[in-house]
Amino acid sequence: MELPFPGMDPYLEQPALWPDVHARLISAMCDAIQEQLGPAYIALITPYIALESIEIAPTRQAFVPDIGVLRDDPADTGTATATITPAPLTLPVQMTVPTRYARIEIRAVVQQTLITAIELLSPANKRPGLDGADAYEKKRQELFASSVHLLEIDLLRGGVRPQLARPLPPTAYCVFLSRAYRRPLVDVWPIALSDPLPVLPVPLSYPDPDVALDLGAVLRQVYRRAHYERLIDYRADPPPPPLAPDEAAWLDQHLRAMGLR
Repeated sequence: MELPFPGMDPYLEQPALWPDVHARLISAMCDAIQEQLGPAYIALITPYIALESIEIAPTRQAFVPDIGVLRDDPADTGTATATITPAPLTLPVQMTVPTRYARIEIRAVVQQTLITAIELLSPANKRPGLDGADAYEKKRQELFASSVHLLEIDLLRGGVRPQLARPLPPTAYCVFLSRAYRRPLVDVWPIALSDPLPVLPVPLSYPDPDVALDLGAVLRQVYRRAHYERLIDYRADPPPPPLAPDEAAWLDQHLRAMGLR
């Protein structure tokens, strides 16, 4: 099945699905960039570990209970016992687990110096607090103080966006490009839910020209190869945060037109 949205599919933001989406997008983006690089550059995938709250699928496992109930006499004593009330619901719990993510680094082959860093933001980068958005912002500031270009791709509607000196317009998704020689100015691509994903410039060292990253083409390729439609129920609402009324109306109309509702 082809990607059913003109741009980002909000159903791919499901916490249990996003780590796989992230890994496949990083790999596909790195390959797309590497094909365009000359012999002076290399695109590398650099892994890192983040703690994420993810809905874990149930598994069968042996366990030792905290409390044991023993019965000495199996015979019926005639004592009346209360009828146990069945639980009305059985729901999964969110568990904090180490999750593997990655970023893309474009390096000069000879000196092995970092030229451009590409971040596909994860929920850990956008989670409020010292170990989330604050830690990510500290890393951004370190790059801003260097000669490294930074391309940030935010395909998650929830959480804290990377900081700018002025407020962003309301938008579902966003891309930021900070070229080292233009700081403090940052190029920004606000992306509505109904918008196609942009073709992004990936800067290299002067005077070499940018290479193009077709974000929409990469997402369509990943969706098609991963068969995510087998895991997504498009009749349900997308994962949080809730859509704005106009976004929800557009999504419902679009999915009905696609025959998915």
